[in-house]
Amino acid sequence: MTSSMSRHEATGATGGDVSDGDVSSRGLSRRDLFRAGAVGGLGIAIAGSLESIAGPAAFAQTGAKGATGYGAVVADPAGLLALPPGFSYKIVAQAGKTLLETGEPTPSDADGTGCFRAPHGFVLVNNHEIGGGEPYGVPALDGLTYDPGAHGGTTNIEVDKQGDRVREYVSVAGTHNNCAGGITPWGTWLTCEETEQRAGGAFQKDHGYVFEVDPFDRDANKNPVPLKFLGRYSHEAVAVNPRNSEIYLTEDASSPNGLYYRWTPPRGFHARKGALRALALTNGGDTAGTLEALSAYKGGKHIKDLSEATQPGTRYKVKWVAVPDRDAKTVSVRKQFTDDQITRSRKLEGAWFADGGAYFVASYARHDDGSVNEHDGQVWFYDPESETITLKTIFGVNPDPEADTDYDGPDNITVSPYGGVILAEDGEGVSHLVGVTKQGTPYPMARNELNDSEFTGPTFSQDGRILFANIQTPGYVFAITGPWRRPSDGNGHGHGHDHH
Repeated sequence: MTSSMSRHEATGATGGDVSDGDVSSRGLSRRDLFRAGAVGGLGIAIAGSLESIAGPAAFAQTGAKGATGYGAVVADPAGLLALPPGFSYKIVAQAGKTLLETGEPTPSDADGTGCFRAPHGFVLVNNHEIGGGEPYGVPALDGLTYDPGAHGGTTNIEVDKQGDRVREYVSVAGTHNNCAGGITPWGTWLTCEETEQRAGGAFQKDHGYVFEVDPFDRDANKNPVPLKFLGRYSHEAVAVNPRNSEIYLTEDASSPNGLYYRWTPPRGFHARKGALRALALTNGGDTAGTLEALSAYKGGKHIKDLSEATQPGTRYKVKWVAVPDRDAKTVSVRKQFTDDQITRSRKLEGAWFADGGAYFVASYARHDDGSVNEHDGQVWFYDPESETITLKTIFGVNPDPEADTDYDGPDNITVSPYGGVILAEDGEGVSHLVGVTKQGTPYPMARNELNDSEFTGPTFSQDGRILFANIQTPGYVFAITGPWRRPSDGNGHGHGHDHH
């Protein structure tokens, strides 16, 4: 059954859980936190990169939206999604409106999403960041449920080559606050629980784990197995190195701020579908491989917090420190280190492996959350060959989030086949999908016309024709198509031909 419920073409020319006293950021989004108190003064005023996302360039200024990207977005008569001229969208799924194949409504709070090529088109594995109070939970189906007391999970959405919905069904249920995750080189999705919830009350099991989801084989998802060797903490996203199967993980947490992790497989590990699950089930599987936290240095100076970097192009050497108790049996993982041992960051968010390394995002930083400097977003790149991290892009503190002239709060990330990256904005005021060109220039890819809910889960189809993305509340999954090409940086670069 096709459930493409709406289509709009832009044709105009202008247009938290608490455990051990810890506070995870779920339920306390950036919007919630900032509305609880006034935002401070202005910080860094640029967004761009000395090296850019993929090559040398000069700084770019935020707010310079004129002819950048694909042009200014055009207001949507349907009041839902503004897109650049020539682009259009379809509603693939809508929480509470479209139906799973079992007859229950599509669950709430679509978040991180992976796209996989299929014979008929594509399969989306769609996270549902459900903590318990949302109107539509993931149905607890027999054999697919980890913990009947939890209502998050993933649904798989089959779409045809035009992005029209064919069917949707539960792939994993009974998990908690499934935020982002990441695709693996062997064709599966790693879904991440952003929580430190322990068993008790409605919850029959501990949470805060990563689970592997097969986009095609439902039997492979039966009796979900937490990958405990990846740690128990407020997971946000993962990126997997196809060369050696290392997994890089972000932690979205505060009090104290979260960490960036690396998991190294044990000797003899052969990556393939089902291998992580099999490893988790072995004797000693809970501590298989090595889990370490990042510690950054500039020369002999230890960097305690990533907000110390204010200039794109800043590069730090990296060391890795072993996690003492990765299951956090008595103390949260991030509290098992002193600030002199590791490097923290407020709101570590999206991750994506490309260009031989792992991109990862820090959503924002403020003095009152322990950050050294204030900003409204950083994009970092970890190079596993040189063991360095480089600041690619930084957003200054947005002076007026309601004015729709600047961007703030990048969250999920995907690397665009047309150059640069696409960021899902989870900031204050107007919400966008934000592109950043190879030259480091930000531009609007989409604007939420409905409300100020965050965008989530941007990911391209394997043929580059469709950008899938979500508005988390009230819960939409979109397929965006249009005249894709290399986006302009506003200085005569870009507007190249479609690469397909």
